[in-house]
Amino acid sequence: MSEPIPQALAGERLDRAVSLLAQTSRSAAAALVAAGAVRVNGTVRTDRAARLAPGDELGVAAAALASQRTAGEPRPEPAVELAVVHEDPHLVVVDKPAGLVVHPGAGRTEGTLCGGLLARYPEMAAVGERTRPGIVHRLDVGTSGLLVAARSAAAFESLLAQLADRTVRRGYEALCWGSLEDDRGLIDAPVGRSRRRPVQMAVSERGRPARTFYEVRRRYRSPAAVSHLACRLETGRTHQIRVHLAAIGHPLLGDEAYGAHVPGRSPGRRSGEGLPLRLSRPALHAALLGFSHPVGGREMLFESTLPADLTAVLAALS
Repeated sequence: MSEPIPQALAGERLDRAVSLLAQTSRSAAAALVAAGAVRVNGTVRTDRAARLAPGDELGVAAAALASQRTAGEPRPEPAVELAVVHEDPHLVVVDKPAGLVVHPGAGRTEGTLCGGLLARYPEMAAVGERTRPGIVHRLDVGTSGLLVAARSAAAFESLLAQLADRTVRRGYEALCWGSLEDDRGLIDAPVGRSRRRPVQMAVSERGRPARTFYEVRRRYRSPAAVSHLACRLETGRTHQIRVHLAAIGHPLLGDEAYGAHVPGRSPGRRSGEGLPLRLSRPALHAALLGFSHPVGGREMLFESTLPADLTAVLAALS
């Protein structure tokens, strides 16, 4: 593809312009720029932050774009088992187990939730982005719990709008180290990409607004100080709950990424030292999901009980 940029894109970053014109994700657009597949006025540009000027002509190598799209597109995977909580012609709600990746990326191309959904609902291939069809929100690979995906274009647009308007109810259960002083509270701190560890997120003044409400369900003293929390998201930033709890000195049990950098928190304490068992993933479960049905507006509310690994931790603490 090669075309003059619209006037509205004058002054925009190169990666954002490529993302919009090629209809691909921002990260995929940045990869195209870095690979030398993007030209501005006939000259290869590899600085994704470069700003476009009025009248610039933007070109993306068709072969590179096609190769990227094919490589990143999930394929139907009947072997991926799904715990379907609800399904209708417009959407499906699943209870994702910890360890299951939502969509292909970062070297993981098989064994994804997307692949399982496509095998069961092939019409989803035409809904949303090609690299993550039907997906309107995500859960980290280590997070278990409820996730809704769209089976129709109408549902996709409606659910995205509800997320943008912050009307989707998302509740989590979490187990964190230590005993929080207040029974309930709000963590209001912007979250953005970490400067020290680019693959992680961090509380940052340069980040986007992020608000996490929490309530202590129970405090445990022995064999280790642990708090069982109910958390509610007002915003949905990447790793938000994990980052926020670590920022106030109470990282999640099992969180190797964010528990490691809390002062006084040794590596052993991240995974479960002091408990009769250890966790291989962050102790976070998406327990509640509520939204308005895209067709008809009926209020939908779903709940999920804690999975076996987290109930085992609670039993050990009790």
